[in-house]
Amino acid sequence: LLHALVSRRTGRSGNYIRFTEANVLVNYTPTPVDESNDESSNGESTDNSNNDEDSEGNHDVHPITSATAARGKSATTTKRQKVVWKTVKQNKSAKDIPVWQGALPDADAIRLPIQYFRDFFDSDLLDTIVEQSNLYCTQQNPNGALKLDKNELEQFIGTVVYMSVFHLPRSRMYWSSACRVPHVADVMSRDRWEEIKHFIHFNDNMAPNNSDKLFKVRSLIDSLLPKCQALPQDQMLSIAEQMVPFKGKLSLKQYIPNKPYKWGYKIFVLCDTTGLVHSFDIFTGKIEPVPGLPDIGAGGNIVLKLAQVIHGAVNHLVYFDNWFSSLDLFVALANNGIPALGTVRQCRLRGCTLEEQQVVVDNVEIRAVKLFDKRGVIVASTFASAQPVSNIERWDKNLKQKVTVECASIISLYNKFMGGVDALDALIAYYRIHIRSKKYYHRLFFHFVDMVIVNSWLLYWRDCESLTVPRKKQKDLLAFRTSIAQALSTVMPTQEVRSDGVGHWPVVESERQRCKLPHCKGQTVIKCAKCTVHLCLNKNKDCFREFHK
Repeated sequence: LLHALVSRRTGRSGNYIRFTEANVLVNYTPTPVDESNDESSNGESTDNSNNDEDSEGNHDVHPITSATAARGKSATTTKRQKVVWKTVKQNKSAKDIPVWQGALPDADAIRLPIQYFRDFFDSDLLDTIVEQSNLYCTQQNPNGALKLDKNELEQFIGTVVYMSVFHLPRSRMYWSSACRVPHVADVMSRDRWEEIKHFIHFNDNMAPNNSDKLFKVRSLIDSLLPKCQALPQDQMLSIAEQMVPFKGKLSLKQYIPNKPYKWGYKIFVLCDTTGLVHSFDIFTGKIEPVPGLPDIGAGGNIVLKLAQVIHGAVNHLVYFDNWFSSLDLFVALANNGIPALGTVRQCRLRGCTLEEQQVVVDNVEIRAVKLFDKRGVIVASTFASAQPVSNIERWDKNLKQKVTVECASIISLYNKFMGGVDALDALIAYYRIHIRSKKYYHRLFFHFVDMVIVNSWLLYWRDCESLTVPRKKQKDLLAFRTSIAQALSTVMPTQEVRSDGVGHWPVVESERQRCKLPHCKGQTVIKCAKCTVHLCLNKNKDCFREFHK
């Protein structure tokens, strides 16, 4: 047995774990899932205590063959053969990590931050939001009209992004005399901003929803998801849960005690090590199997669903934690050409009496390494093993100094590449949009704005690295975010259009808005028919003329 002391993924000092490795061969026969029994997740619950995910004490997840799933009939349970475990010899037990056959595309040029953002929030998506918001206002008040257009919607989004940077406790304070923020207050009036926020909508309430719990944001998801899935993928990918904080009354709300935000919406995310999102799925209840693929339980089903966008021929490596892992999942991914690595609950390693062991299922070799700390932690993989062992430094709280310890290869890989979703959460948390609202779809909309900005910045950073732009000349996340907010908030015609002298006629609007001439704080009902901006035009001020010089 090979023993070593290594640090856990949590990074806490003083937590020591040791590992050994062993091997087992097994003849594998899948057993169908009993769909009459709902699964419940580990330490998670909705506000009405209904959940359909795996529990901590739940034993191994039983799959159903794809042929049976396609027929929609229940399969007969077959008895598994006895599992025989054998210890792996440590010398020459190392496995070669698959070599990546793909490559990230080279960047042609560095684009403006707003251009990366508009790759996701494109014109079609903005037109949909404008249409549905105006329709919703008419449905709520037939005698009134929102009259929202695409430029004003971008201004609203820009002010919301600015609010995430300045972060005052109440939204009305951005217009107050004591705490006025010109980047917000000069863009639109407070009442107009609150009106847009109240009526912003993404789907027609009168349309049939077929009991879709995400009906109100379905158009938003259908627009953003394919754009994330089409992004070029790096070799190392990870799948984990993400929490969107929300404490309102809704059946979608989840409670996970070990998360920074314990209450909110749970989203399963596929991303790379930097946090770039490639796919996501919002949890709404029971997780159904992917059509044509085996039913391997809630955790395995969601991994197979997200992994559909991974190209199996170029050796992408996928990492996940023990909520998702099972032997059936490792086998299903390997059969699709996707090597995987993740922590596993011992109850899901059928017949394995760990101390340390390994298994071959349907000609797929899976190595399991057990780590000893306050409780046992098992890491399994279809491509990695304990060998080779490397030396790392860690802090010893008893000796009060750094010590050199040996670390297994499988542990080093997991610790290095599993934190993609954690990186995404950290980047979003720096400047999260905190706009209070009782409407659940508002919280999801603002989360997607945050996620898109982070994705845009990571793509910008990737292009900078491709073109070897010095770090000092690269925009950090804050500068990138404020650049997007500024571009969205100042939606004005170019100087060439303003001074061309054609079609600039003043028209009278029913609502008064702030004058868009810089440094003017006047309110006016006069609007330029071509530039679509409000400008003062009276006996005391002629901002209309100054604006078009």
